[in-house]
Amino acid sequence: MLPTVTRPQLGVFKSVPLRTIWPHEALDFTQWLGRDENMALLCEELDITVENIRMEVASGRYNVDIVAELSPSRKVVIIENQLESTDHKHLGQLLTYASGHDASVIIWNVSDYTEEHRQAIDWFNQHMPEGISFFLVKVELWQIGDSLPAPKFNIICQPNNWAKTVSRVITEGGTGPSDLKLLQQRFWNEFKDWTQHHRPQSQLRLGRTPRPQHWYEISIGTSKAIISLTSNSREQRIGCELYIHRDVALYQRLEANKAAIDQALGDQPEWQDLPDSTAFRIVKYHACSPLDEAQWNAYFAWLHDQAEIFHRTFRSHF
Repeated sequence: MLPTVTRPQLGVFKSVPLRTIWPHEALDFTQWLGRDENMALLCEELDITVENIRMEVASGRYNVDIVAELSPSRKVVIIENQLESTDHKHLGQLLTYASGHDASVIIWNVSDYTEEHRQAIDWFNQHMPEGISFFLVKVELWQIGDSLPAPKFNIICQPNNWAKTVSRVITEGGTGPSDLKLLQQRFWNEFKDWTQHHRPQSQLRLGRTPRPQHWYEISIGTSKAIISLTSNSREQRIGCELYIHRDVALYQRLEANKAAIDQALGDQPEWQDLPDSTAFRIVKYHACSPLDEAQWNAYFAWLHDQAEIFHRTFRSHF
């Protein structure tokens, strides 16, 4: 007789109509998206960080759903929400709002889209000046069995940021990213791979695509702050920090609990009030040679462990 095979019990993904959760576009969805923890979900998918989020901002006779600033450049981001399929009216509004606010990042959140509107957004990204980027995002809700519905932001159209970066470098007389920048990008790619294989149960969300730069950002569930990992070959060190975007009240609230936070983080972190209170850092450094590839695994372990400590320590403060 063959042994009895135990069949695993698995759930089934089920799509949830958006208006069962957000009946009204402006009063429900826009208000929900404008909260820090929800905006962080969208920003993580788009690989951007925003601050100074404002809702229903006047633009002539109309209101923009959401206006924010790209961090740290402070360039303007506008978001138009449409809980139905794309149409010419909303596309026209999007362009009007973008010109009225001199926006650099334009995001169109929709429940569905037509092929002609997808082609239009792709055309904008191909032909607009380098500093202007369009995103078309399909918003979905999913649940498993009787679970709570979970939002999912699916990018339909996006700019080719890497091509734009290369184009800018060439325009300015360069030939492409330097060898050091490419090495930094490889460092972060291998850090993500290391985490996947050595810390499979990690609570960190390493969704962002590594770029050729000396830092890598990790969302902490709010637009007010991020965890930033750094690899600085000039200073001969790696680091982990909480970076706060010009939120003096948040920094002061954390500073009031400095003793407890220092104890939780360990090793006497540095508290840095940057010039003109434009930003704040709570940071820990580890002296090393980031160019020594033979030691990268040890560096990855230190960065990951510190990022988890920072995430666990600060998450409850937002």
